[in-house]
Amino acid sequence: MTEKMESGEMRMIPIDLIDVLNPRERNKGVFDEIVGNIQTIGLKKPITVTPRAGPDGTERYMLICGEGRMKAFRSLGENTIPALVVTVSDENAYIMSLAENIARRQYRPLELLVGIEQLRDQGYDKKIIAQKTGLTAEYVNGILLLLKNGEERLLVAVEKGRIPLNAALTICGAGDDDKAIQAALQDAYESGKLRGNRLIQARRVIERRQTLGRSVQRGTPRKLPDVTTSSLVRTYQKEVDRQKQMVKKAEIAQQRLLFVVSAMRELLADENFTTLLRAEGLDTLPKYLAERILSGGRAA
Repeated sequence: MTEKMESGEMRMIPIDLIDVLNPRERNKGVFDEIVGNIQTIGLKKPITVTPRAGPDGTERYMLICGEGRMKAFRSLGENTIPALVVTVSDENAYIMSLAENIARRQYRPLELLVGIEQLRDQGYDKKIIAQKTGLTAEYVNGILLLLKNGEERLLVAVEKGRIPLNAALTICGAGDDDKAIQAALQDAYESGKLRGNRLIQARRVIERRQTLGRSVQRGTPRKLPDVTTSSLVRTYQKEVDRQKQMVKKAEIAQQRLLFVVSAMRELLADENFTTLLRAEGLDTLPKYLAERILSGGRAA
């Protein structure tokens, strides 16, 4: 696992002798752009391969990185391609391929994350995976935990920067318990993990996770259940309960505000207290409170 790579050499390799180690699907627009660039300015960076013996004993090559460039060359009618030939084991070849994908500015998050899981399945521990990929051990540990629980939707949100990993792990730990999920969101907000746009994004991810499932659907979208009288009643009851909770929280907030107003009114009537406040430079109040305290109005 600490194998050193022998320095490579540049060769022109027949494309038909190259086997793809880690095949990836590509967007047609991106692929057409690669083809256009190669056709216009040529190949700026050679592909990387490692030699392997074929079934009949002939020399073949395993592609480590550059699948898009190789396919583009083939689509342009080329039979050979410039390649950097290195000598590495299958495990290190896979790691190099994964690291190449991580280094890219654009990649498919799930493809990358599943690659980390495959490294784990090949016997690499979290520390080694972190060293090989340039990620932190804590990040790798969190990703593996989300993968273990099938939280693909949360994983994509983390990789796209919509929500932080620690918040995703908190949501994952809450399972499907709606109250626990809301409590997790509240904790994340109060601790500063989720604020502003990230909080909005987290709520959207949670809604999709609840309605569409934890995995990211590929191909035909999942058919939503038919609307029935019972489902409408359940939805209505759920919304009623949510509204009741909002009203209850508002009443509690109002009671606390009334207490603060009453207490501040009594304190401000004490001349010694107001003198102390002026001495400390604390002789101003928020307008909302000042209007109610000084006018004797209600905080309603």
